[in-house]
Amino acid sequence: MRWNYKIDYATMSYGHGRLEMKDINVSPFQPLETERLRLRCVAPGDTTALTRLITPKISQGLAAWPSPFTPRMALARIATARKIAFAANAVPFSVLEKQSAELIGWAAIYRDSIDPGRGAFSYWLGEAYHGKGYMTELAPIALAAAFKILNLDVIEAGAQLENTASFAVMRSCGMKPAGQKMVHAPTRKRDELCQFYELQRPTHD
Repeated sequence: MRWNYKIDYATMSYGHGRLEMKDINVSPFQPLETERLRLRCVAPGDTTALTRLITPKISQGLAAWPSPFTPRMALARIATARKIAFAANAVPFSVLEKQSAELIGWAAIYRDSIDPGRGAFSYWLGEAYHGKGYMTELAPIALAAAFKILNLDVIEAGAQLENTASFAVMRSCGMKPAGQKMVHAPTRKRDELCQFYELQRPTHD
């Protein structure tokens, strides 16, 4: 996945200028629902929950979510995701548990900045929400929405080789193995070998 936008957490800068929280009361896409979950566009009000959910254990499986994850970092991440979404280049979801109305994780598909027909799927849930089948439940509808909203041809996802739970999610929504490659993990300031899976756009679309 190649995306040219970078966040400078120290200055809250984005691209060519200062971050602006894009239309905080407007969503660039409609929310989605499953039996137990609600997916909506990330919003500034998610800052506190994201900061709490990114624990050291969660961070170690993610390339670009450091721990501690400060409120300033969270706000910058949200603002960037919303700006890219309003440019029709991403669908960044906050994942909410219907029963509790609590924010429990993040799932996003971003368009590749070089190959506009390709997207990358990234996702995580807070520690307390593992083992409930939530990610397997949400992944298919998130991917279907991304194919439609972003008009993608293929979506890929990758994980560290030991992350068997993530590979199970990928396989559950029909993704097929697509090889291994080194991925830079800024959280740990090193390159890491990851296995990738991908899903082609359904032919009936």
